[in-house]
Amino acid sequence: MNTAISPRPRSGPLTGVLAAAGIMVAVMQTLVVPLIPDLPRLLNTSASNASWAVTATLLGASVAVPVIGRLGDLYGKRRLLLVSTALLVLGSLVCAPADSLIPLVIGRALQGFGMGVIPLGISIMRDVLPPERLGSGVAMMSSSLGVGGAVGLPLSAAVAQSTDWHVLFWGSAGMGLLLGGLILRYVPEPSAGSGGRFDAVGALGLSAGLITLLLPVSKGGDWGWGSGTTLGLLTAAAVILLLWGGWELRHPSPLVDLRTGSRRPVLMTNLASVVIGFAMYAVSLVAPQLLQSPATTGYGLGQSMLAAGLWMVPAGLVMMAVSPFAAKLSAAHGPRTSLLVGALVIACGYGAALALMGSVWGVLVFAAVISTGVGFAYAAMPALIMGAVPASESAAANGLNSLSRSLGTATASAVVGLVLARMTTDLGAVTVPSEAGFRATFMIGAGVALLAALVVLAIPARAKAVPSVPLALAHE
Repeated sequence: MNTAISPRPRSGPLTGVLAAAGIMVAVMQTLVVPLIPDLPRLLNTSASNASWAVTATLLGASVAVPVIGRLGDLYGKRRLLLVSTALLVLGSLVCAPADSLIPLVIGRALQGFGMGVIPLGISIMRDVLPPERLGSGVAMMSSSLGVGGAVGLPLSAAVAQSTDWHVLFWGSAGMGLLLGGLILRYVPEPSAGSGGRFDAVGALGLSAGLITLLLPVSKGGDWGWGSGTTLGLLTAAAVILLLWGGWELRHPSPLVDLRTGSRRPVLMTNLASVVIGFAMYAVSLVAPQLLQSPATTGYGLGQSMLAAGLWMVPAGLVMMAVSPFAAKLSAAHGPRTSLLVGALVIACGYGAALALMGSVWGVLVFAAVISTGVGFAYAAMPALIMGAVPASESAAANGLNSLSRSLGTATASAVVGLVLARMTTDLGAVTVPSEAGFRATFMIGAGVALLAALVVLAIPARAKAVPSVPLALAHE
């Protein structure tokens, strides 16, 4: 038996590369947002069909995150990190020459598979970083989601306005290839994997259940919330997920260990993740619309798409800037405290929005406050999860936690869209969201954040920051 421990990699380059990977996959989520008004014309299709360019990425991510996380635990996390990056590049290359809907949707779904980078990166950090670097590294990786989302919108808007829209995808393919090279150079394989069998039936069942759940949540506004299609898919999702749960409980090597997932720290953290994900995404939906609403309404701020995106950039940067402080708070008082602080700060930010929504600087301030809370919350959630599961399941468990956040963002998209579509005002021949609609959305965000705080209080107070696991003990 060889008990030699492999030398640890330099934590700076490793953390930087993994954070860059997180930023890139987050950028993929917003890459086509500036194009949405023009996609029907560009693709010669309807507005409803064009929205699949966003929905496909959500569905691809929902399937990929738990499945790729489990494959990483079984067969090697670095290997699956490279696979995720390759799928992102492949999706970009499929989208780059596309001039019709179907190849664009296929490529966007493949780009969604790249979201597996987040849980894999966090799990690799757990395995290879020294204890004193682990908390800050995980916090930075988690905050990369907010940075990527904030930076991606103005970046893609600028590119789309100044050149051909296909350049967005050629550029993302090139960045993906560069990222793959950096992963090969700086990211080690922590172990050969835990071994065992992959639960293919469980993967198919979870994928089917998530797709039938997220499709009506994402498209219910177009189809009608009381339509047969929406209700039928929601019913099918409930049946499939119940059957899947029964299978997972009986399987000797399940895709998701539901017994571990039912432990109070894991269950409550995942529930909090759903609610925090809702609160995080709601502001990213409503603030740009408020900024772009015509000034003639009396409450709109009259900004262009590009300007609105630029005003949102500081909020994303704040999220990464607070990550070291969140890590220090978790180390001193436990990640539960950081998560609770984050939820309460988010609630304060939404409350401040009611008073600050009348100016662009006010929007910048309340968005930054909300992002500060999200930064604390996102830094704490992986630490809580990894402190409650064995190292052999950390990638899968973080994948399920990332999926929980995605469920929250999908729900936020549906709820915010419904509120702003129902509460409108006429501006000549154009219908725009009303001031009451924006205020209602801010109040919903505050209420959801307070609900998250209540969920956090149900997490055991003894939850501690996750310990590190030495590198390459698999060589024993």
